[in-house]
Amino acid sequence: MTLRAPALFVGHGSPMNAIEDTPSARFWTEIARRFPKPAAIVVISAHWVTDGVKVLGSAHPKTIHDFGRGFPQALFDVQYPAPGAPELAKRIATLLTDFGAALDDSWGFDHGAWSVLRRMYPDADVPIVQVSLDARRGPQEHHAIAQALAPLRDDNVLILAAGNIVHNLPAFFRTKQLEPWVEAFDRFVTDAAERGDDAAVLSYAARPDARDAAPDWEHFFPVFYALGARHEGEQAAVYNREYEPGISMTAFAYGMPQ
Repeated sequence: MTLRAPALFVGHGSPMNAIEDTPSARFWTEIARRFPKPAAIVVISAHWVTDGVKVLGSAHPKTIHDFGRGFPQALFDVQYPAPGAPELAKRIATLLTDFGAALDDSWGFDHGAWSVLRRMYPDADVPIVQVSLDARRGPQEHHAIAQALAPLRDDNVLILAAGNIVHNLPAFFRTKQLEPWVEAFDRFVTDAAERGDDAAVLSYAARPDARDAAPDWEHFFPVFYALGARHEGEQAAVYNREYEPGISMTAFAYGMPQ
């Protein structure tokens, strides 16, 4: 019988999680042990934003160090040489025909992807396809894209969405205090995920704390890819409630083994 892989959202946070011993890095290592190794992974990262839906079709994607100066050389030296999956990429483009998806070889694995993946699968032995975030679309359309990707899970393809439920870098650098809207907004999203109330999350911008908690749409929208990839009857499991000023590192998943 074919395995059904989970749909997983993770807060990816700083790229330093890739090389430092942090609670989130340890969590990513541990959660990969909770379910069988997938046949492939589809990644939706906050750090690949395009006009139109793009699907990474390269057989040998490059490792992209998409962050500025100020990080140590050791981080720039990281390579994550996992293979691509061109045939899977073509299948994804077909699944997303209604959204005008196109294959793209110009991108690679950005740090939203590889900082997490090198902890989950350090041998870089699982084929990976990234799908971009289309800047022209709103929450409902991103959710619909995720629903179109959901059948891949039945072929043991992991849906991995990487962003942050709460992501406000000015607040992170401004204060050492954990402001109440960090946990409040984070719990609003995860409570809705647990009860299967996607509509509440899709309307997140109506909340008065959304302007503080989720000003960066590209970090929040990966949430919709885990929500939309849920199969009927699946219950969300919430993990790694780690809060920092302006940031939540919370993860949640559907289809995790009991």
